[in-house]
Amino acid sequence: MNPPNNAPDFYFHGDALATDHAINVGDDAKWRVPEETPVAFVYNGRNYAVMLATPVDLDDFAVGFSMTERVVDALFEISAVDIHLSERGAELHIKIDPARLERLDIRQQRRNLVGRAGCGVCGLENAETFFETLPRVRKTKTAVSDAALRRALDAFRDHQPLNNKTHTVHGAAWVSLKGEILCVREDVGRHNALDKLLGALARKGADMTAGFVMMSSRCSYEIIEKAARLGVTAVAAISAPTAFAVRKAKEANIALYCREGGAFVAVR
Repeated sequence: MNPPNNAPDFYFHGDALATDHAINVGDDAKWRVPEETPVAFVYNGRNYAVMLATPVDLDDFAVGFSMTERVVDALFEISAVDIHLSERGAELHIKIDPARLERLDIRQQRRNLVGRAGCGVCGLENAETFFETLPRVRKTKTAVSDAALRRALDAFRDHQPLNNKTHTVHGAAWVSLKGEILCVREDVGRHNALDKLLGALARKGADMTAGFVMMSSRCSYEIIEKAARLGVTAVAAISAPTAFAVRKAKEANIALYCREGGAFVAVR
C-alpha cells in the first residue's frame, strides 16, 4: 500500500468517546454493549447527513462515506477534516473542493438523508438513485480461492476486538487474495463498517484488485454499491445476499461469494 501524497489533514477536538459500556442483566450478570452515537457530516459548513455509528475510526468514516456517497470522487478533493467530539456525539467538518461543493448543493435540493445504523439510504426521495448503473470494476471477474476464503473466515473473529466484547457489531475486512486479513473496521452498522474500511484503504492507497472485502453480515444492495464506487472487485459475505444485491453485483462485475454451511459458494 502506498499512501497518497495529497491526503487530507485531520484535526481532533474533544475527548475520545466510549465505544462500549457495561450493563447489568438479570440478577448478577453483566454485558458489554456497543455505543451508538449521532455522527454529523458537515461539508464546507453545509449539513449533509446524520448517521448513528460507533464512535471509533471516525477519520476513516469521514473519507469512506464522502467517497461512497459520491460527495467527492477522489481523496485529493478532501483537504481537511475537523472531528469534534462531545457528549452529544460527533461532528465531522469536512472541507472539500469547491466544484464538488457546487454539485453537493444541487443534490441537496433533491434529498434529505438521515440514516440509522441499519439503513444507509433512509430519507432518499429520488428512487431512481437505486437504479443508476454501477461502474464495471473489471473486465473479468476476480477469482478468490476456497482456501483464501476459509483462511480469512477462520481468522476474522480474532480481528474484531469490539465484537468479541459485545457480540453485536459488524465487521468489514480487507483480505489479500491469499486469505490474509490486512485491515478491519467495526461498527454497529454494516454500511458504516464498510465505509470505515473503504476510507482506510483510500488513505493507504490500496490496490483494489489485490484483495477482496469480507463482511460479517448479509450482503445488501448498498454493500455492493459502496464497494463498486471504490473499485472493489470481490465481496465475500457471511450471510446470504439480497436479490437486488446479486443483480447489482452482476452489473458491476463484482465477484460475490456467500457462506453456505461451512464453505463459501460463488453467487452467479
